Amino acid sequence: MSADALSHSPLHERHVALGAKFAAFGGWEMPLEYAGGGVIKEHTAVREAAGVFDVSHLGKARVRGAGAAAFVNACLSNDLGRIGPGQAQYTLCCAEDGGVVDDLIAYVIADDEVFLIPNAANTASVVRLLTAAAPAGITVTDEHHEFAVLAVQGPQSAEVLAKLGLPTAHDYMSFSSAGNLIVCRTGYTGEHGYELVVPWSSAVEVWDQLIGAGVRPCGLGARDTLRTEMGYPLHGQELTLEITPVQARSGWAVAWKKPAFWGRDALLAEKAAGPRRTLRGLELTGRGIPRGHMRVYAGDQLIGETTSGTFSPTRKIGIALALLDTAAAVADGDLVEIDIRGRRAEARVVKPPFVKTSVR
Repeated sequence: MSADALSHSPLHERHVALGAKFAAFGGWEMPLEYAGGGVIKEHTAVREAAGVFDVSHLGKARVRGAGAAAFVNACLSNDLGRIGPGQAQYTLCCAEDGGVVDDLIAYVIADDEVFLIPNAANTASVVRLLTAAAPAGITVTDEHHEFAVLAVQGPQSAEVLAKLGLPTAHDYMSFSSAGNLIVCRTGYTGEHGYELVVPWSSAVEVWDQLIGAGVRPCGLGARDTLRTEMGYPLHGQELTLEITPVQARSGWAVAWKKPAFWGRDALLAEKAAGPRRTLRGLELTGRGIPRGHMRVYAGDQLIGETTSGTFSPTRKIGIALALLDTAAAVADGDLVEIDIRGRRAEARVVKPPFVKTSVR
């Protein structure tokens, strides 16, 4: 897709002025990193202080009508019945064969209103599926370009937002209104943090206040290294139409006892039989930086492939997530090898996260 065909966030000119390097994300041109910062400095700011990400490319959709929450609950994998108004939940939109159309966060406004934040590239698919399934009286609206999303993440994030007069005391996976914006106690970095859902027209003002308060602007390059250190899945890599939540070890986001959700029968059957492959963490014991789609070996036996890989700025080592064949029977602590551009690099199988953080 050409740069001219990509969508832009309402903060695009602010990013240009900050010397951002851009990349395409789900049909949007978004900042990868900023001049004078770079991925490592931006990553470190979030682990040690606070950083702000423009994640306005993420989708926004609203489901309204009598029984809206119950309708969404019958479609998506997790159990909205476990939470109430003012709370949020990570959940999955699955195909009938158990593949993952998208992973998203559902915000329960009321029994008759649910706000959804899907991934950018999958918003249209999620909206289309929900619209097709919605009974009379329930509407599904794509609000992708009506709101910006700013993620303020890091151990000092609460202090920064409090200085701007925004609420910060609410629990993890809950949200509060503050004027015309919503402050959500959520994030994708493993640190204490918030995501601000802001009307499109107010995004520049809120961004300027955050930058004025000394928060470092961070690009999506650092967001990826931060989430990889946590072992968080990225749709299109750890979760896809071919990679089920059972294989990705995301079964905690599936309410197995619910009577209905998309893909239920296929996922229950896979869980009972055992998946043919499972997602594991890999830590390099020596030099090297793994990337996605690199082969993993146990001796001469090909046992799987990496889904994501990077250099961990916190640990100063190469780390990866990989789908490994269950039949290979590798255990945590076992040594395997990753083929990094024709060179075998030794790695230890571990259970993510790769770092300890302040997430709760």
